[in-house]
Amino acid sequence: MVKNIAIGSQNFEKIRRAGSFYIDKTDFIREWWEENDEVTLITRPRRFGKTLNMSMLESFFSVKYAGCGSLFEGLSIWEDEKYRALQGSYPVIFLSLAGVKANNFRGARNGIVKALANAYDAHRYLKESGVLNAEEEKNYDALRNFDSDPSPEKEIDEQFVAGALNTLSMYLARCYDKKVLIFLDEYDTPLQEAYAAGYWEELASLVRSLFNASFKTNPFLDRAVMTGITRVGKESIFSDLNNLEVITTTTEKYSTMFGFTEKEVKTALEQFGLENTLDRVRRWYDGFRFGSRKDIYNPWSITKYLDSGQFGTYWANTSSNSLVSRFIREGEPDVKIATEDLLAGKSIDMAIDEEVVFNQPEENSAAIWSLLLASGYLKVDGVVHAGDEEEMKYTLSLTNLEVRKEFGRMVRNWFQKSSARYNDFVKALLENDLEYMNLYMNKMTEAVFSSFDTGRHPSGQTEPERFYHGFVLGLIADAGLNYRITSNRESGFGRYDVMMEPRDGEGDAYLFEFKVKNPSSEAALEDTVLSALKQIREKNYDAVLIDRGIAKEKIRHYGFAFEGKRVLIGTRGHFKEGRFCQDERRLEEM
Repeated sequence: MVKNIAIGSQNFEKIRRAGSFYIDKTDFIREWWEENDEVTLITRPRRFGKTLNMSMLESFFSVKYAGCGSLFEGLSIWEDEKYRALQGSYPVIFLSLAGVKANNFRGARNGIVKALANAYDAHRYLKESGVLNAEEEKNYDALRNFDSDPSPEKEIDEQFVAGALNTLSMYLARCYDKKVLIFLDEYDTPLQEAYAAGYWEELASLVRSLFNASFKTNPFLDRAVMTGITRVGKESIFSDLNNLEVITTTTEKYSTMFGFTEKEVKTALEQFGLENTLDRVRRWYDGFRFGSRKDIYNPWSITKYLDSGQFGTYWANTSSNSLVSRFIREGEPDVKIATEDLLAGKSIDMAIDEEVVFNQPEENSAAIWSLLLASGYLKVDGVVHAGDEEEMKYTLSLTNLEVRKEFGRMVRNWFQKSSARYNDFVKALLENDLEYMNLYMNKMTEAVFSSFDTGRHPSGQTEPERFYHGFVLGLIADAGLNYRITSNRESGFGRYDVMMEPRDGEGDAYLFEFKVKNPSSEAALEDTVLSALKQIREKNYDAVLIDRGIAKEKIRHYGFAFEGKRVLIGTRGHFKEGRFCQDERRLEEM
């Protein structure tokens, strides 16, 4: 009999009581317990069963579920008498920070306090247990009844917030005469939001204090598990936690406990009468790799496919991906080049720093690739064994077809704020319609230029060329089928900005050079265009195209000049009047 699929449910008890589709991951309970690590941090991509496994841990260990062993009947963990005796035997604090998403520090702080308040409310029986004195009852109510949007004068003291889990642990240990287990889900969600919105330092200070009091100086803690997408740099968040066991995508521990193995997927497909689609399922959803396991599937997309029988980008559509998108848009040119290779189906060899330091990604490309790996966009195809004095590199590629489709869509979405249709620009380029190209680019920069800001430096003042390197990726999404598009590669005596080379060797090739107007030497944007065109010629950027057999007369040069949000695109022969025309003739005579 085919079981129903509880789409979106991450509550273990609810799934088991309803008899819904469930792939047994209870061996995680045994593996984690026998490791005996005091504090475990597990990073996995979104929608990979982190919350469901945390709910499973709570259902197994919490005194709240004492006598509820039936939830585990028929599952692997229940075959062991030793673990049957553990079920329902510990005081447990379970909270999630997944919903803490705010555009300022006060909102994030209040969101964390609300999550703590929910944890307190889950144990409100403590007030009637007789284990709290009058002052403790007062403090308990102050947090438990927290207003999610209090006035500033009613906000709870930050020191009290930092010690909230430590204090609740003390109350529970006193009540049950037993140390507690703490399960904290999606610990890094507010931190990612803080970086994106520009209040990282303030929130990092609060979270560091909370984690120190909860997981380091907490004498009432037995063990703890934290989950998240990224491993935030130890120096910024976990500086005091020398008892932390970190499990990342390259770690062997728990490699099959999050996500579905191919064996599990095969069994599920057979249950739903879809066994003949395994090859397509593998192409769409396989490719995630944890430790040395190379057959891990994204569980969200698998369950959506089992439910609908239709292939689609299910996992890719569950998040805005704003942080990943931002890091690529604002990354250095080498990041753009590597991204182009990934979209073309190639692999890249990159150093990985699995500690994501959120104040470094724009300057540290290793942090960008680490974030893409942790987020599930990239997989490890192999290890490049570097010398003793060189950092180890990994061979990386896009995970699967679903991810590749989402990656291309993410690039296109950078330009959707413009009312002009994106493919119209490519069409105008191929037809040499400079009037429309200029109209389009000015419309686009007016609409979306600010979305390429770094958050600390306005685009119009610091490295505004980054916007145009983002534009290169946009070209890939629309013209990449017919053209090989590269940027910032060597040719002649320098590095060109953008090259479009016809894949079939027919038709025209294109070279673009981007220039910011220099007020001290250029009176008008026309002068800046001329400077860009002169650079293409003087640096002989045509060389690599000519070496590949493309005739010089079939190579078209375009200069992009910009000043703030103003853009001017020009090519030889476009400007017919005035001083620019005279300068252009001198260019032709060079």
